[in-house]
Amino acid sequence: MLNEFKEFAVRGNVIDMSIGVIIGTTFAKIVESLVDDVIMPPFSLIFGQVDFSNMYINLSGQHFDTFSEAQEAGVPMINYGAFLNHAVHFLLIAFVLFLFVRQINQIRRPQEDPLLNMKTKVCPHCCQSMAFKATRCPSCTSELEDFRGPVKQHPTYVRIKRKSSS
Repeated sequence: MLNEFKEFAVRGNVIDMSIGVIIGTTFAKIVESLVDDVIMPPFSLIFGQVDFSNMYINLSGQHFDTFSEAQEAGVPMINYGAFLNHAVHFLLIAFVLFLFVRQINQIRRPQEDPLLNMKTKVCPHCCQSMAFKATRCPSCTSELEDFRGPVKQHPTYVRIKRKSSS
């Protein structure tokens, strides 16, 4: 059992996953800091103080001047302000993550058609299908035009034989 546990723990995907979790946690702290320390102060300056945490609905019949007084009294209340704070925080973090991922994707991917590797073309000489980027037909070995240029494809004709009524 000890050998099986050792094999499981040192497997590549478990280690990769743990590294991903550690990097993800650190990245989450960076994004939260960016939202809380860089984006929220100007946002609060422009739109006023964006803190809904003191908004609540008192479910008891008693009157309280502040949220903290009601909380100390232990009365039942719906804290919709805290929910709004979390919702705004989530939207800002989601937007910042979207901007990060968008930039990373633009850096990583080439500026060509993403489906180019999945496209095929037909050899004009032997009518065999091949990869769109191919410059030579794998079946008849004839040279083809560059994959960036137009490839002439002959139309396909189908003959239909009718059954004779005998």
